[in-house]
Amino acid sequence: MRVVLAEDNALLREGLKAILSMGELDVVDTVADADALTASAERHRPDILITDVRMPPHLGADGLRAATRLRERRPDLPVIVLSQYVERSYVTDLLDSASGAGFGYLLKDRVTQVAEFLATIHRVHAGGTALDPLVVTQLLRTTTHPLTRLTPREREVLALLAEGLSNQAIASRLFVSEFAVVKHVGNILMKLDLPPDDDHNRRVMAVLAYLQGPGS
Repeated sequence: MRVVLAEDNALLREGLKAILSMGELDVVDTVADADALTASAERHRPDILITDVRMPPHLGADGLRAATRLRERRPDLPVIVLSQYVERSYVTDLLDSASGAGFGYLLKDRVTQVAEFLATIHRVHAGGTALDPLVVTQLLRTTTHPLTRLTPREREVLALLAEGLSNQAIASRLFVSEFAVVKHVGNILMKLDLPPDDDHNRRVMAVLAYLQGPGS
């Protein structure tokens, strides 16, 4: 997997590069500002982009802004954003692109487990989504759709329900117990206001809510 890494802090940049190399990822370029990020991504055509939010030239959300522009030109480009804080601007644009596929937003102080971080990179590269719970909380304040009541794990379970998977298959996919899946499904149905009804399949109704929800 070829990676372009953007981080203006030299020590953190080299540290991240070392971690990525440990995971046998090919860091084709490291840059320290948003303009260099744009040029590098267009030149190297990486398999995934990892960028900080705040960086030169303006020390605002330049990294996030550059990533948004790059996704507009190449919607299938997986992007992971690393930040010390939650920046809501531009994030919804990134989530809207490619229906949110291949996008991650992680807070730096929560990226402490190397193996988990590398697994997240592979998941995002494969088209998955990885959002820090604090990021989700901030983003959901902008909408009142019932789906916003769900936790990230419940959304993940609901997405697998939409694929037609059984509880057992979902448990296998997520490496959790079937009991845990049953509990998640119950919470999903409750949060989506789908009370028991003999005339309707609540699982199907939940999937329809997912397909018709924000970002669908």
